[in-house]
Amino acid sequence: MKSFARHCLCSLVVLLSSAPPLSAAENSVTLNVEPSKEHPRNSEGSFATLKSGRIIFCYSQFYGGAADESPARIVRIQSDDQGRTWSEPVVIVENTSGNNVMSVSLLTLASGKLAMFYCVKNSWLDCRPQMRVSTDDGATWTEPKLILQAPGYFVMNNDRVIQTSKGRLVIPLAFHRSRGSDPKTSKSWDARAIAMWIYSDDEGTTWQESSSWWALPMRSGSGLQEPGVVENADGSLFSWCRTDQGGQFGFNSTDAGKTFSPPVATEMKSPNGPASIKKLPGSSDLLAVYNDHSGLFPFPPKKRNPYVAAVSSDGGKTFPVRKLIENDPDGIYHYTAIHFVGDAMLLGYCAGDSKVGALNRLRIRRIGLDWLKEK
Repeated sequence: MKSFARHCLCSLVVLLSSAPPLSAAENSVTLNVEPSKEHPRNSEGSFATLKSGRIIFCYSQFYGGAADESPARIVRIQSDDQGRTWSEPVVIVENTSGNNVMSVSLLTLASGKLAMFYCVKNSWLDCRPQMRVSTDDGATWTEPKLILQAPGYFVMNNDRVIQTSKGRLVIPLAFHRSRGSDPKTSKSWDARAIAMWIYSDDEGTTWQESSSWWALPMRSGSGLQEPGVVENADGSLFSWCRTDQGGQFGFNSTDAGKTFSPPVATEMKSPNGPASIKKLPGSSDLLAVYNDHSGLFPFPPKKRNPYVAAVSSDGGKTFPVRKLIENDPDGIYHYTAIHFVGDAMLLGYCAGDSKVGALNRLRIRRIGLDWLKEK
């Protein structure tokens, strides 16, 4: 690795240089993007499979600092062997905002177009999602379109946008009200978030806001932060948020996102950290990746560790199948992207520790789906 760093002077560390044989127990790290002086933080990404079969992964590449308000652009890496090896990064969205562009979601639309969503953060008073579309497998993109015209600070986590089986785009958002008027200080920003959802029936040309929005109905310093959403096999939607109440809180929608039920505590016991959920291919089961603090695995209080995959067969009510992915006592694991490729899944996530910081190292892991069934 010293020779690689000396000759390449880049932060990409490809851990597997040749494709290993697929086995039921496949579970390996294929890439670490380490922080460097030039890029002190690499985080929050999303995958897509192109028509050619190539897999791309886009993520936030920071420069000039590693804080949430530090400058960042969006870069792309690619794999032609189903996520076993990766190219070096190239910039696809330069930073033209007051602070940064970050937290990307990629989505192949029903029309065949490739959509890219990301947050444009101008200040502690202004953070809103934008959308771009590609008709040539990501070679070129349309000009960015601001999704929300109303001013405010709206958090859209990475890998969060979905399109339902009937074609509706749904974006879960956390709205943080302004407590002050100084855009340069975090004291103007209220950490207590309100959960809300917006949707589009014309692939992003126009957007509407769900008639439901919810605040956490108890004393809280977090409110309902960093929501996600997934479609169940019956067409209903399950949404969830991180909280400081010892677990994820959930919502349900039976009208494709027009309304959502009030928040209730879920079986996902966790620290105040984000969970990621997607439907397993060819199944009605849901796959959740999060920090499980139920006690099934040892856990340090309030720390985003251990890192667990869990399976639900009842729309997110219970998660009886849980498998440990990572639990290094010094590790911090969060902001996951989930992508299915063949009989495997790719996870892209922040894998921090006390040496590099909580958000600064990006990791990609490839896991055979049969691993979820192993005892």
